[in-house]
Amino acid sequence: MRSIDTIIFDLGGVVITLDQQQAVSRFEALGLSDARQRLNAYTQEGIFGDLEGGKIDAETFRQKLSLMVGHEVTIEQCNYAWQGYAKEVPQRNLDALLRLRNEGYRLVLLSNTNPCMMAWADSPDFDGHGHSVRHYFDALYLSYEMKLMKPDLNFFHQVLLAEHVSPYDCLFLDDGLRNVAAASQMGIRTYCPENGADWTGTIYDYLEP
Repeated sequence: MRSIDTIIFDLGGVVITLDQQQAVSRFEALGLSDARQRLNAYTQEGIFGDLEGGKIDAETFRQKLSLMVGHEVTIEQCNYAWQGYAKEVPQRNLDALLRLRNEGYRLVLLSNTNPCMMAWADSPDFDGHGHSVRHYFDALYLSYEMKLMKPDLNFFHQVLLAEHVSPYDCLFLDDGLRNVAAASQMGIRTYCPENGADWTGTIYDYLEP
């Protein structure tokens, strides 16, 4: 009998490959000269963190960013800049997600993200085949909706409660060392592939009892 029945995935860096430089360049093009200092690969701060933490909505972010850059920016421009983080959605990852679900695993997405990124991920444009990210998961737990951000232990706790699952029955994949360390504290088995790495075969080493 296997011990793992729920697999919890990070979005950026695991399901999709991240390109922080592309996001930085797009925000710089909007006039945010210090975008490199403001944008982080794992946990955002300032108005960027407020958006991902659910403290402000997309419209408030747009207004605050407009003030920062000294001219009006549209929500479409905000979405485009944020979506610069998405370098690619490897087909091998999508195939693996479908295979794992077919094998009986429950797949959960746990992501520090925001409505600007999800405007793409939660649309038919996500995978290039007319499916949103929800097509590949049984449940989504998003930071801006939960008003919690990894590596906050309470974020993991809330997911375990909602899923009615023991931490010992879960595997968590995230490319952020701090996030993996936090999950490990909860007793969750963890795997930390590098951004863009092919985890689709190696994951089975972590699923074995």
